Amino acid sequence: MIPFNKPYITGRELEFISDAVACGHISGNGKYTKLCQQWVEQQWGFHKCLLTTSCTDALEMAAILLDIKPGDEVIMPSFTFVSTALAFVRQGARIVFADSRDDHPGMDETAVEKLITKKTRAIVVVHYAGVASDMKLLMEIANRHQIPVVEDAAQAIDSYFVDDHSKQALGSFGVMSAFSFHETKNIQSGEGGMLVINDPQLVKRAEIIWEKGTNRAEFFRGEVNKYGWVDMGSSFLPADTIAAFLYAQLLDIKAIQQKRIRLWNNYHQLFESWNSKRIKLPIIPDFAINNGHVFYILLESFELRQKLIQHLKANDVLAVFHYLPLHASPYYKEKHDGRNLPYADYFADNLLRLPLFYELTFEQQQHIFSLIREFITHN
Repeated sequence: MIPFNKPYITGRELEFISDAVACGHISGNGKYTKLCQQWVEQQWGFHKCLLTTSCTDALEMAAILLDIKPGDEVIMPSFTFVSTALAFVRQGARIVFADSRDDHPGMDETAVEKLITKKTRAIVVVHYAGVASDMKLLMEIANRHQIPVVEDAAQAIDSYFVDDHSKQALGSFGVMSAFSFHETKNIQSGEGGMLVINDPQLVKRAEIIWEKGTNRAEFFRGEVNKYGWVDMGSSFLPADTIAAFLYAQLLDIKAIQQKRIRLWNNYHQLFESWNSKRIKLPIIPDFAINNGHVFYILLESFELRQKLIQHLKANDVLAVFHYLPLHASPYYKEKHDGRNLPYADYFADNLLRLPLFYELTFEQQQHIFSLIREFITHN
């Protein structure tokens, strides 16, 4: 079986985990937590990073930091993972869904301004497949309306927005951003995430929320002589052994990214050489850089996609669809305002993700491509 995903192990994870254990501090905010946070801050120029147990937790911290309250409105794409919305729904927000672009599953940036009302308290942008949304346009709209932007950068590690021959890391635009280190991501620690805080005024409170609503971080830095419960919060810190695993991955990021991008490009070349009218290939906008996170194809119908999934599975290849649009979900469809979001529906019905992981070979890719070409030709 060629799996959809296989977590890559660099070879230094156990070395760093052993060192974390030997240090005698394996709960949160230990040696490797600090190393990971500092490494990411320096690598991409983020102001402050806080390691979390998941990207979901990072988003929940963002919702608390923005003081989202019942009745507030938050704009975000419908074609995204449930965590994007859940973090804000738990604070009582009403979610206003934007449709996808017509050429990419990411949010239609041109539709956002029409969704803004007096109750809008945040815009959450999702960089689907690690491909940047048009951050120049989105930030111009958000700044004009004085609405904070949160980036759901779960899939967007080491990815960039390009403008006039310069590039800026995704995750550095919004007041905050959230990354995922789930085992399906380019850089992983099994489970894990990170909150990036780009507004210096939010850092002190972010640390309090991160430390279960206490000023414990200040206490351990010697800034206060005791600590106590001072705000909202939860247990958002991962164990330092998880951070140790992640640190090994971060140190090998250049090689990981280069291999994944080569694999992505190889898929693209295979399908481009075939030039089938029944399949569409992913598009990378001019303002975006591909980080090799997901390679997908778009089938001409839902039925064809489902049959292809079964055909590949019967031949020991696991390919999978992606999100069901949140506006049509059992939990939220009655709360949605009823607008049709045709492109979100289109990508939900037609998108198929192909296996993509570090140890995938070009020969396996050729085999997967041949299976798809044969099936499409005869169905």
